[in-house]
Amino acid sequence: MHDRRIDGVTHTFGNAGSLVKNAMTWFDHETSSIWSQPWGRGIRGPYKGVQLNLLPSQVTTWEHWKAAQPHTLVMVNDLERLSLRRQGFQPNFVIGVVLGEQSKAYYYLDVVELGAINDRLADFPVLVWASGEIYQAYFRQVDGQTLTFSFDGKDLVDEETGSHWDPSLGLARSGPLEGQSLQPIPSLSAYDWAWVDFYPESEIYNP
Repeated sequence: MHDRRIDGVTHTFGNAGSLVKNAMTWFDHETSSIWSQPWGRGIRGPYKGVQLNLLPSQVTTWEHWKAAQPHTLVMVNDLERLSLRRQGFQPNFVIGVVLGEQSKAYYYLDVVELGAINDRLADFPVLVWASGEIYQAYFRQVDGQTLTFSFDGKDLVDEETGSHWDPSLGLARSGPLEGQSLQPIPSLSAYDWAWVDFYPESEIYNP
């Protein structure tokens, strides 16, 4: 998910109907420039080289999101699709984290098996969590304190204070840090071959 403002002006994007490196491209209605969807970068036209800001986002199920945000409205073409469940992630599916010029990928099944991965990307302490069909990535630092997390099957628990955190919201719901929140960081989901196509310098996490 990208911020579609360029120099403070909101732009409108559509599907360009072509692929670059087997991934979707967009066009903007204002200049008809062509954009790479995984990069969020203009690759042809007046906006060639312009980079959209990647925003934090979350992969989750509709049931889980609706339970947490009951007043959410959703736009769909086919209501029956809301009841369809994915058949699970493939072994070569990764969670990719991007911070500025730095990037790193984590195999989804590794994250699910470990529950929580405490890592560093560049100078930033990061946390990657996944359970079932849901994942999220965060900065694991609160008020200057770097926290180390484990997942007990329901909550993230930090070793430093024993506080319990909602893993999908990054919100401490009990313990000394109750009410504090973790900052989500931008992440993408992709097959490993597609990730390497767009981020060839990216490291792949090895448990």
